[in-house]
Amino acid sequence: MSSGRSTERAERRAAALAEAVRRGILGPEQPLVGLLDIDDVLHAVDALHRAFRTAFDGPAPVRHAFAAKACGLVPVLRLLAEAGMDCEVASPGELQQALAAGFTHDRLVFDSPAKTVEELEYALGHGIAVNIDNFQELARVDGLLGEGRPAGPVGIRVNPQVGSGAIGAMSTATDTSKFGVALRDPGAEDAVVEAFLHRTWLNRLHVHVGSQGVPLPLVAEGIRVAHGLAERINTEAGRQQVTGLDIGGGLPVNFDDEDDRPTYDDLVAELRSAVPDLFGGRYTLVTEFGRSLLAKSGTIASLVEYTKSAGGRRIAVTHAGAQVATRTAFAPEAWPLRVGVLDAKGHPKAGPTEVTDVAGPCCFAGDLTAQARPLPPIEPGDVVALYDTGAYYFSSHFSYNSLPRPAVYGYRATADGDVRFALVREAQSIRGVVEESGLEQAGALVELRLDSPADDA
Repeated sequence: MSSGRSTERAERRAAALAEAVRRGILGPEQPLVGLLDIDDVLHAVDALHRAFRTAFDGPAPVRHAFAAKACGLVPVLRLLAEAGMDCEVASPGELQQALAAGFTHDRLVFDSPAKTVEELEYALGHGIAVNIDNFQELARVDGLLGEGRPAGPVGIRVNPQVGSGAIGAMSTATDTSKFGVALRDPGAEDAVVEAFLHRTWLNRLHVHVGSQGVPLPLVAEGIRVAHGLAERINTEAGRQQVTGLDIGGGLPVNFDDEDDRPTYDDLVAELRSAVPDLFGGRYTLVTEFGRSLLAKSGTIASLVEYTKSAGGRRIAVTHAGAQVATRTAFAPEAWPLRVGVLDAKGHPKAGPTEVTDVAGPCCFAGDLTAQARPLPPIEPGDVVALYDTGAYYFSSHFSYNSLPRPAVYGYRATADGDVRFALVREAQSIRGVVEESGLEQAGALVELRLDSPADDA
C-alpha cells in the first residue's frame, strides 16, 4: 500500500508532466527533459536528519554529506546546502561544483581512490575532510604534511570485506574491492592500527559497503567492523584518537513501485541492533547518501517519435535512451525503471495493454529503457515518462552519438494543481556539442600530417 508521501509525490509528478507539455517545456522543440520534485527532495533530507537525530539520547553528533556524484548539478547542490547538508566529492569537478553551490571547505568530504598530489595539497590545506584510500596515499600525505598537521579531519578508508550485494558493481566491500584497505588481508588491520598510533592527526575511519542491491544487514555488518577497529585503535592509543566514523551511504532505492523502502528509520534500527554503541555519542558520524535522497524525486520525460513492430513486439522510439539512462540500457536486470505513458497533452493513458519495448535514439540494439512491458497503446506524439530517475540519470549524461544534454527543471506542485518550474540546467545546443568535440582544433591533425618531419630538423 502506498504511503501518503508517495501518493502525493505521484500526484505532483502527474501535474508537473501535464503542465510541462502545456507550456512547451516538453514538446517538439524540446523532446526530452528531466524534472525534479523539489518538495520531495527536501522531505527526504528531513527524513534522513530526523532518523539519525532520534537515535541519540542527547545532541546528535552527525554530519550528513550528499554524494555529489548522484546529481552534480549546482542548483541542486545549492538547495541541499541550504537544507543543512554537507557534500561528499570524489573529483576536482565535483569539488568545484560544490564550492560553486556555496558549500564551505569545512562542509566537504573528499573521497577518491586516485587523488593527485595537487588535489591532496589543496584539501589538506583548506580544511576539507579527507579519506585516505591506501598506504601509498598515506605516504604521500606524510610527505605533504612534513612536520605540520592537516587543516581538517583525515581518516583512512577500510574495506571490511563482508561480501557482495545483489549488484556486484555496486558492492564495495568484497574481498577484491578496489576501495580502501582490505582488513582481512594478512597484516592489514595491524598496519592500519600502527598507522594511527604513529600519526596523531589521523582521527577518522571511513567505510562504505555499497549501495543499490546491498541489504541493510550487510551495510550494518561493515559499519560494525569499522566501529570495532576504532575501539581497538583508541584502546591501544590510550586516548580517543579516532573521533569520527564516516559510515558512507548506501540505502537502497525501491525501483519496483512508488513506495520509499527501506527508509532511513529502517537503516537506523538495523544499526542500533548491530552496533548499539554507534549512537553512544563518542564518535561524530558522517554519512554520504546520494541516490536515496534524490532518485524517486526525478522523472525523465520524452516525446515518442515513432512506433513500429518487430517479430510481433511493439516498439516505441523515444529520445530517452542510454545517454540519460546509461545503467538501465547496459544492465537492465540490475537497473529496471518504471514507465508511464501519457497522451499528447501529458495526461496518463489507460486501457488494454500491449507488450512493448521502449527504445532510445542511440545506434545500438540494447538502447532500451524498458523491455517487454505491458503498456497502454503508444502513438507518435505521446509522452513516455521514466520514473525514479532523480539520481545518476539526467545529471550523468553519456555522450553517445553526440546527443545533447537535456534541459533539467525543478518544480513545485501544490494541492490545487498550481505548478511552478525553475530551470536547473539549459538544454545543450547542437553548436555546443560541436564545440565540445574539438571545433577550435578542427585543422590540427591535417596540419600535423602536412608537417614534414624534415621541417622539424
